[in-house]
Amino acid sequence: VHTYRSTDIVQLPTMKHNFAFDNMGYEEGFETVPSPSSQEHTMAVNIVGMTCQSCVQSIEGRISKVKGIVSIKVSLEQNNAVIKYLQSEISPEQICQEIQDMGFDANIAEERLTPGTVSLPCLREAVVKLRVEGMTCQSCVTNIEGKIRKLHGVAKIKVSLDNQEAIIAYYPYIIQPDDLKSHISNLGYDCTIKSKSAPLKLGVFDLGRLQSANPRETPASLESDGVDPPVTKMSGTATVTVRIEGMHCKSCVRNIEGNISDLPGIQSIKVSLEHKRAVVQYSPNLITVSALQQAIESLPPGNFKVRLINGSEVNKGASPSPALLCDLFREPLQDMTCMAVIRIDGMTCNSCVQSIEGTISQRQGVQQIAVSLADRTGNIHYDPAVTNGEELRAAIEDMGFDASVNAARQPRAAEPPRQGCASDALPDSPHLDGPNQASGATAEKCFLQITGMTCASCVSTIERNLQKEDGIISVLVALMAGKAEIKYKPEFIQPLEIAQLIQNLGFEATVIEDHAETEGNVELLITGMTCASCVHNIESKLMRTNGIFYASVALATCKAHIQFDPEITGPRDIIKIIEEIGFHASVARRVPNAHNLDHKKEIQQWRKSFLCSLLFGIPVLILMIYMLIPDGEHHGSMVLEQNLIPGLSILNLLFFVLCTFVQFLGGWYFYVQAYKSLKHKTANMDVLIVLATTIAYVYSCVILMVAIIEKAEKSPVTFFDTPPMLFVFIALGRWLEHIAKSKTSEALAKLISLQATEATVVTLGPDHSIVREEQVAVELVQRGDIIKVVPGGKFPVDGKVIEGSSMADESLITGEAMPVTKKPGSTVIAGSINAHGSVLVNATHVGNDTTLAQIVKLVEEAQMSKAPIQQLADKFSGYFVPFIISISTVTLIAWITIGFINFDVIQKYFPNQNKHVSKAELILRFAFQTSITVLSIACPCSLGLATPTAVMVGTGVAAQNGILIKGGKPLEMAHKIKTVMFDKTGTITCGVPKVMRVLLLGDTAVLSLKKVLAVVGTAEASSEHPLGVAVTKYCKEELGTQSLGYCTDFQAVPGCGISCKVGGVEAVLGPSASHTYSVLIGNREWMRRNGLHIANDVNDAMTDHETKGQTAILVAIDGVLCGMIAIADTVKQEAALAVHTLKNMGIDVVLITGDNRKTAKAIATQVGIKKVFAEVLPSHKVAKVQELQNGRRKVAMVGDGVNDSPALARADVGIAIGTGTDVAIEAADVVLIRNDLLDVVASIRLSKRTVRRIRINLILALIYNLLGIPIAAGVFMPVGLVLQPWMGSAAMAASSVSVVLSSLQLKCYKKPDTESYEAQAQGRMKPLTPSQISVHIGMDDRRRDSSRPAPWDQISQVSLSSLTSDKLPRRNGFVEEEGDKWSLLMNGGDEEQYI
Repeated sequence: VHTYRSTDIVQLPTMKHNFAFDNMGYEEGFETVPSPSSQEHTMAVNIVGMTCQSCVQSIEGRISKVKGIVSIKVSLEQNNAVIKYLQSEISPEQICQEIQDMGFDANIAEERLTPGTVSLPCLREAVVKLRVEGMTCQSCVTNIEGKIRKLHGVAKIKVSLDNQEAIIAYYPYIIQPDDLKSHISNLGYDCTIKSKSAPLKLGVFDLGRLQSANPRETPASLESDGVDPPVTKMSGTATVTVRIEGMHCKSCVRNIEGNISDLPGIQSIKVSLEHKRAVVQYSPNLITVSALQQAIESLPPGNFKVRLINGSEVNKGASPSPALLCDLFREPLQDMTCMAVIRIDGMTCNSCVQSIEGTISQRQGVQQIAVSLADRTGNIHYDPAVTNGEELRAAIEDMGFDASVNAARQPRAAEPPRQGCASDALPDSPHLDGPNQASGATAEKCFLQITGMTCASCVSTIERNLQKEDGIISVLVALMAGKAEIKYKPEFIQPLEIAQLIQNLGFEATVIEDHAETEGNVELLITGMTCASCVHNIESKLMRTNGIFYASVALATCKAHIQFDPEITGPRDIIKIIEEIGFHASVARRVPNAHNLDHKKEIQQWRKSFLCSLLFGIPVLILMIYMLIPDGEHHGSMVLEQNLIPGLSILNLLFFVLCTFVQFLGGWYFYVQAYKSLKHKTANMDVLIVLATTIAYVYSCVILMVAIIEKAEKSPVTFFDTPPMLFVFIALGRWLEHIAKSKTSEALAKLISLQATEATVVTLGPDHSIVREEQVAVELVQRGDIIKVVPGGKFPVDGKVIEGSSMADESLITGEAMPVTKKPGSTVIAGSINAHGSVLVNATHVGNDTTLAQIVKLVEEAQMSKAPIQQLADKFSGYFVPFIISISTVTLIAWITIGFINFDVIQKYFPNQNKHVSKAELILRFAFQTSITVLSIACPCSLGLATPTAVMVGTGVAAQNGILIKGGKPLEMAHKIKTVMFDKTGTITCGVPKVMRVLLLGDTAVLSLKKVLAVVGTAEASSEHPLGVAVTKYCKEELGTQSLGYCTDFQAVPGCGISCKVGGVEAVLGPSASHTYSVLIGNREWMRRNGLHIANDVNDAMTDHETKGQTAILVAIDGVLCGMIAIADTVKQEAALAVHTLKNMGIDVVLITGDNRKTAKAIATQVGIKKVFAEVLPSHKVAKVQELQNGRRKVAMVGDGVNDSPALARADVGIAIGTGTDVAIEAADVVLIRNDLLDVVASIRLSKRTVRRIRINLILALIYNLLGIPIAAGVFMPVGLVLQPWMGSAAMAASSVSVVLSSLQLKCYKKPDTESYEAQAQGRMKPLTPSQISVHIGMDDRRRDSSRPAPWDQISQVSLSSLTSDKLPRRNGFVEEEGDKWSLLMNGGDEEQYI
């Protein structure tokens, strides 16, 4: 046995840490003679899955044969193996792999050099979760993380502000959870331990050291040569059986067996889940039963309870106390450490403390520093080999404080360094890096917010220019989110400089300080967890994984919330880790905006409320009608008015029973709403309704009780009929309104359904050959994955094409129908559709960062932030409720006063009262009766009906006229609209390209118009491009036939055009033309590539069309240029009229489009819109709406595409075209079923009519109240006009009926037809000249000068010749040709498209 002295220190300059040895003994079986080769290492491997001795033999047998293995000793009890190997031949990872190949789980526990040095025990991390209360913002988080991370013994820390908790991975030998708790508490936060983690976990070598330590000796005398033999050879072993409560599953059993078997002195432990007991064999000299009991009870999750069953304990020697154990562990000597105590004067506050600690802790050689403001001292632990007290004192003085060295303590043994196991990353604390710090430059990441980007070419400009800068490693820009993620080398460049570079390119850029948003977040559903120990298992495994910052698992919901670094790991890897431990995990699907789904609950509540009120309300209605029938000779109504007992008639009993049910079942939800309203100190409609019904009900109950007690001959007239009727109407109105509201939330479900559900992730071999393909759910795609997209498939994520070329239909994002060319380097958008080529895409933005997810987020935010309009009735009742209550109180006080002054007035009212009733009682009774009559006559029944009835009739009339209005809010809002924004494609225009003009260039004798059309139509029939479809459709219409010739050798080149051979057109042209034509159709570039010259006049003609916003394509047949075709998206016939009518109503009209400015301007000229925003992203459309709203203007947005949906949701009134996408229709408040823009005018006019009607209703209700209240209050009593309660009821019914009839007058509304609009606009509609139109690009409010090509044109790759068009003299070209009236170019980047 070899013993090393604690004084023999060997310095190994190559290693980052210097190690010292303490007194260690090894069993002879482990090693015989120290080999001279310093390459021979010993390591311990944990092996899981061995069941019996034969497993041991098979592992020893197989591994000992592996090249490079010197010896192996496997222990079944300890579940580990100690292996000696030659480092030059084999690595620890390879050894583990060999064992894993045999079907066992293996991981490295510890390693050490055999004779040269002995490494420290590999400290196993434990994880603890602390609840931290009192954090308010991100800087609290940073503060805690920064302070705790510096503590010795802390490996990782992640603080979550949302969950108010901290998860800390620490080394239990060095620091304990209670220390961590007190450190956090000292920072000023409330801290409690949520879950304890695994206690001391000892490795093989630690056991060796523990056994060699004689507890009775002081650590200084650990130099004895005689070492006790290892445990197995100890004479005294004892067995004890303990009962363990609190185990749930096998995972608890493994937890106890695994952790306890590692403790010193434990030889074996067998736990039985069924019998809830454990049999433990142990050495009493090393551990006592009470220590064992304590060890089991302290295991996570901390709910095991241990009882002794039999006292078979043989305690031979005193066992080391846990405290001593701890000391022993702190003792292993490392390089020497000194402590200097420095007096520091001049500190004024805590920030001085922090700055000193921060600066000094960064110095080399400083291991720990604690500065106390109160004591004005700093305690610094440092390595005397690197620095000294004097240097440190000088450093503090350099910071501007006065410092003097009080004492430098003798060198003492330092704690072992924080050292990770194989899988654990070394904590990146500054003083561990030592001298190597500067040389290995590490990359850092920063995030910038960028505004002003309008399209994909802005993105590529930024990416391309930044990549050229020194020190920038990678750049990733997200267009929709407006964010850039940049990896850089801090010694070359800093984030603020990067922001400056971006600003130099013409964009606004700011550095995002809060990195919380930039981490990947994933929520997983985990099945198979049974108890807290499973939770702990998963959490600690995840926290030990590289790239995971934070993991929190909730047993109750089976959910795990994980934050990770998307560059290192991703959801797919995390799920794999969890499944390896033996649980099943999947990504929790995000419910599209959960906040809007609450309508379901509300709809059910109002429906229940309505049906319940209706059920009991109908009998009340019947009884009311029955009561109103005049008493004839037969005294029909007397039957119900007979008294059951004196004072209680059958009628009143029925009324009471029915009304009680309505009041508390049907009206319950009103009570809830009213309570909420009062809590916020406002009085709305609900308060009024609850007040009126409750008072009517309580009053009726009270007078009924009085009548019964007084045994009156006639039952009194009650108000029981009021509540049911009111609740029925109001509940119906609310129910219908919520049904309309719920439709908006479906927009998001539709949006999310645009996303692909699966992606094909491929693994690439050398030269981009595909090695493996797998289908993965789209949530599991990670950044950097290579994805294969087949023709017709959806792009699952945003990314860059790395191989293949194709066309993509991006109409979903841009709203433009033209496909866009995709070749290596192009960016693709999630949700867009791949046309005809297979491509490989490198995923750059996944999950919530994709463009589609951003649009979903925009729609969600818009729906959340839209200010709810306060309905007129609510505004009204806010004033009305306090007013009525005060009148009622005044009435009460007035009559009590009058009664006591002049009793005769009241006596008239009770001519035949009983003699035994006191005067005071009569006065009070009369006073209460009048005041209650005031409250009930002012009941808001008619007020409550004023709005819902008008809205119901209004929406009904609109629906008959082809306008769907979702609920009362848009209807009440539309009359206030001051600005209408129109989308272009599909809203102002038809959204489908049409041929505007065909120009023949060749000899018409050889190639007649008919022949050209037949040939071109046949050629384009094979094309999928919208322009091709338009050409074929036009040719077929012109030739009057459905069948054309056939086409061979068809070839389409994205962005250029098509070439093919056409034959068989004889059927159209007649037998003479039996000939095969070779055809080329495309743009200028395509003709040039095929060697055709384009004459100047042809070029000018094309340019002329392009200026007007049309696409011009050339046709060559048999190598001769023979025609030009101009294609455009046509403007809807009624568009100009609708715009004119809106302007006449005093409303501003704006055009907003994602299309280029040339096209936008051409369209605006035709329809008469003066203000145009072109090249606008979906998020910019929202921003534009908000900008106008901020100017206190009510905005309506008219659109049809997915890209319009966020703006439709955000606008005060969103109007969708019926032929538009589902998503737009769901997000809008109004849908025009007939696809007619004049309906925009009609909906605004109808809204005006409805609001006027609501106001009339409110006035009717008011007049009736103003007349009724004085009479009810008894003002006219001296004249003899007293209101009996039944009169109050009748008057109420009358007012309600009048309101309903008034609302029904809306039925008379007739929508004006086109002729009447035209008659109004007669002679006033003039087309605008281009100079009258102001065009703005993107979010830019600067007017762009139309005479000069903007930088945009250079970006959009328009060929030079189409640019020259901007400089040509304008031949007033907008009135010139017949066809131009509806002309429009789909896309100015027309050369980018192919035909």
